[in-house]
Amino acid sequence: MKKSELQLMELKYLKSLANQYPDIASASTEIINLQAILNLPKGTEHYMTDIHGEYEQFNHVLKNGSGAVRRKIDEEFGNTLSNKDKKSLATLIYYPREKLDIVEREEENIEDWYKITLHRLVQITKRVASKYTRSKVRKAMPKEFSYIIEELITEKFDISDKEGYYNEIIHTIIRIGRAPEFIETLSNLIQRLVIDHLHIVGDIFDRGPGPHIIMDTLMHYHSVDIQWGNHDIVWMGAACGHLPCIATVLRIAARYGNLDTLEDGYGINLIPLATFALDKYQDVDCSAFAVRYNTDYNTKDLSLDMKIHKAITILQLKLEGQVIKRHPEFGMDDRLLLDKIDFDKKTVVINGREYPMKDTDFPTVDPADPYNLTVDEEQMMERLRHAFLKCEKLQRHVRFLYTNGGLYKIHNSNLLYHGCMPLDGEGEFKSVNIDGKKYRGRELYDVLDNYARKGYYSKNDPAGMRRAQDYIWYIWSGPNSPVFGKDKMATFESYFVEDKEVSKETKNSYYALLDKEEIADKILEEFGLDAEKSHIINGHVPVERKKGETPVKCGGKLLIIDGGFSKAYQGKTGIAGYTLISDSHGMRLVAHEPFESMEAAISRESDIFSDSTSVEIAPVRIRVADTDSGTDLKDRIIQLERLLRAYRDGTIVEK
Repeated sequence: MKKSELQLMELKYLKSLANQYPDIASASTEIINLQAILNLPKGTEHYMTDIHGEYEQFNHVLKNGSGAVRRKIDEEFGNTLSNKDKKSLATLIYYPREKLDIVEREEENIEDWYKITLHRLVQITKRVASKYTRSKVRKAMPKEFSYIIEELITEKFDISDKEGYYNEIIHTIIRIGRAPEFIETLSNLIQRLVIDHLHIVGDIFDRGPGPHIIMDTLMHYHSVDIQWGNHDIVWMGAACGHLPCIATVLRIAARYGNLDTLEDGYGINLIPLATFALDKYQDVDCSAFAVRYNTDYNTKDLSLDMKIHKAITILQLKLEGQVIKRHPEFGMDDRLLLDKIDFDKKTVVINGREYPMKDTDFPTVDPADPYNLTVDEEQMMERLRHAFLKCEKLQRHVRFLYTNGGLYKIHNSNLLYHGCMPLDGEGEFKSVNIDGKKYRGRELYDVLDNYARKGYYSKNDPAGMRRAQDYIWYIWSGPNSPVFGKDKMATFESYFVEDKEVSKETKNSYYALLDKEEIADKILEEFGLDAEKSHIINGHVPVERKKGETPVKCGGKLLIIDGGFSKAYQGKTGIAGYTLISDSHGMRLVAHEPFESMEAAISRESDIFSDSTSVEIAPVRIRVADTDSGTDLKDRIIQLERLLRAYRDGTIVEK
């Protein structure tokens, strides 16, 4: 591009910028403002992963900021408040409406309680707001109370009797009956300001009962990004109408006693599936299809759910077989096992070896054509497909995942992805055949991310969209998928073969090479990051703390923060999940004990016990200038300074 063309483009941009800053005064004010923001402390980032539908624990950890709220209370009040009062104040901040209901019933002198509590909440609000600009804090406030809050948390140097001024505001709030609403507003504002940005490093869905509740919470959160996990991907595929993904979502829901999530949470009609299962599996042995239910499960549904569980599992195996046959490049022929069954001998051949089967009572499987769907199966699956496509709430949630998510994210010198970087045994990036072309490293992530989006959005290219949806399914369970990271998903073996050895899923070499710093350096450099200043943050594989495993690898360069948020894994890990906090002082890993319930947290003020460990301490406090947003602000300042020069030399005329 010629120099004159560049100059014309720059002039066009500056004229556009002049519409926002029409004179020297406004441009100068913004430069001063942005330069000041660069010197503020960096905002706090909160990392969570592998939530798996455990909405009560998720909501509590989100509300307490992985212990950040309690730390602010300790910093502000030190020994001037008893531990009991600190616990009460923390619980009020987490659950203001619910806690107020209890206090108002039990407190004898409610006006005194209001006065003391409001003063304490104002002090905490001042502390958590201190690292932000007044403008940012103002934007976080609800309009009806913004003026009052700003008055209370902003120093008034021109008022001689400052204490009397503040006391009168609080007294008036109580006198006119607005104290409960104001307490709730301050509590929510504290929660909002404690965490500046939230990262979800995958797996919101499956196993636990409330992924839809978690998604509703995330959609209303002030600042969030999501790195798709394999369980998120399969739900995204189901929302696209992809039948193997729909069958998989239904099978996992049936297995964990969470069909209510689909019926009540999303309003998806499962009557066609229940009717089909009752008809075809009425007198069929379903003992291999036990339901792993929790205490909320209604056992009167157990017999039906086991029939549904078996019916949808067989359908999943059939539908997956069809995809594998359509895509030889997937290299998944070893997953074609329905045609390896000898129904007379009740055995199956896997990798050339014959194994006895626990169950071969498959009324809908034709041994001569095992992957073919019966007419009834086709009709039933088409009705389910229509239900998933027309489910407004699911579509809204999945659009949010696409809009705010991806397979990876680079943010503030951190590389975030859910699973792994596929490696060969030598530690080299594995070359993977995607639609006839080889991809490796970052390119593999990028091409799969692109296919995931095409599978949802390419409605003007139906054939291309169907092909892309097959790749969404591959991302869920393919042997070289970065979010799956194993050689196979042994669904068939785990249900039908007694020998546990054949069900073992071998992890990608990435997991064996995690402690080699050169591997972490290679991955970081592949994504354009400085290996000396950056980190990899991922989840997916639970860290078994009780066996002495640590989530911190390569001297802190790589952090695996899956510690068993899902109750299904807590017996294995020994804890109830890790979260990570990154603030202006460094990085802190938080290990959580199991969460009892929201009711216990409110009535008994039983917070989650969390063990916090410093991963990295910044030698000097990290400023906004050191972050990605700081880089953007610096670029903005450069453009504004160019606009100033253009005003001053007459190139652009002030308005």
